[in-house]
Amino acid sequence: MKWGDSKRDFDTILAVWPTHDPLHGFWEMHELAVGQVGAPKWRDRRIPTPEGFVKMDRHFDAGAAFAAGASLNERYASELQHSPIGEDLRRSLQLKTRKALQTKERLRSEEALMLAEARRRKAAVPAPSASELQLTARAEPFRDALAAALSALTGIRVGELRERVAMGKSYEGIWDVLANGSLHKRGATLIERSKIASGFDLNPTEHWGEVKAKIRQILLPRANQLLQLASVRRLLDEALARGERVLVCNGVVFWYEQHGQVGWQVKTTNSDQSEDGTTLWTEGTIVSANHGRLVILPFIKENGEHVKGHTRNAPNDGPAKPRHPSQYVEIPFKVLSGDLMIGLFGELPYE
Repeated sequence: MKWGDSKRDFDTILAVWPTHDPLHGFWEMHELAVGQVGAPKWRDRRIPTPEGFVKMDRHFDAGAAFAAGASLNERYASELQHSPIGEDLRRSLQLKTRKALQTKERLRSEEALMLAEARRRKAAVPAPSASELQLTARAEPFRDALAAALSALTGIRVGELRERVAMGKSYEGIWDVLANGSLHKRGATLIERSKIASGFDLNPTEHWGEVKAKIRQILLPRANQLLQLASVRRLLDEALARGERVLVCNGVVFWYEQHGQVGWQVKTTNSDQSEDGTTLWTEGTIVSANHGRLVILPFIKENGEHVKGHTRNAPNDGPAKPRHPSQYVEIPFKVLSGDLMIGLFGELPYE
């Protein structure tokens, strides 16, 4: 097929995002595209070749993929800003683009933090030797290869040996061949998820959203321990000196409670309950009329309505303790880099 033979080649591209293909190991660019009718949707990105044909936009290095994505997104944002369309349509598309990219970045940052924590939790577990592994008869030829693979991540429940070959461990501790030359994309995705889930002794085959919700609950006590780190105390002291009393990163909220001499405390966001048709409003404020432990961040609806954030308790926590009207607060917040949180968690020792 040549470039221009398909209607999709003439759609408006709003943004791109690199997506890892766990089966083949490369990064495939996806694009947020909108045609003359319908809403923007993510799809595989196709680009023209020098000869005028069509190929997929793929990268074999994550850094190069994200650098290319950032450059393209700047270009597409500029093109949208200067496109000859109605102002209402422009604002709507800009809002939907921000929402789509925020969702992708939040997912990437969260899973990167979870993977780093999974590896730290299992770092002290000694890698099993080849002779210690329990295998089924058909898995026996892969004993040495499996031992080598497990030396990199000892807690993994589903282990990849080489392209299109995978093995899995039962809850009885016996390894078996799951795919021998026939590993598909779903299986490769399961292997990637297992690298996270197995670090928390969870089952990667369960609903992935529910697995990550359990991991968030496991990580919450760790987040509270961050307040004991000198580097975090320095970070928070500097933030307070700048007048910043709410810092948000990877679902964790550092909240400065000025009433009752409480000081800094840790809350969580509703990162597992994304609002349909909304995007984060970073210039918004959070109005707190209670002492709820869950922070609902400010957001913008697709119709352009700006909604302030608030605090409440999570489901099954019971009603949040109300503040006295004189202690109601309305404060802005600052979003920190997800990589920063990974580094801070890395400073916490595991017993």
